[in-house]
Amino acid sequence: MNLVMTILLISLTLSVTLATVSFWLPQMTPDQEKLSPYECGFDPLGTARLPFSIRFFLVAILFLLFDLEIALLLPLPWGDQLASPLATFLWASAVLSLLTLGLAYEWLQGGLEWAE
Repeated sequence: MNLVMTILLISLTLSVTLATVSFWLPQMTPDQEKLSPYECGFDPLGTARLPFSIRFFLVAILFLLFDLEIALLLPLPWGDQLASPLATFLWASAVLSLLTLGLAYEWLQGGLEWAE
């Protein structure tokens, strides 16, 4: 019970400290760019049919795919507490090898190129 209370106290203290620092630390200097509803640089009064490169979306989707699959490897440090850590290592190696093969395939197909 003492360990749980210590962890809760540390978490609460860290959360309150970070929230307080993030509230008071930034300098608030709004200008015309920051006050506009579109900070991304698009003209809100212009046409909505701006041409986007399909390459941008393909690279973004590839990033999300690889990022989500790497997130599957996050519980690996706790895998050594299982009955068979070798099986955990083999599954993690299989996931990493599939990710590496997928990355090599996309690289060879030109899916990571920004310009044609």
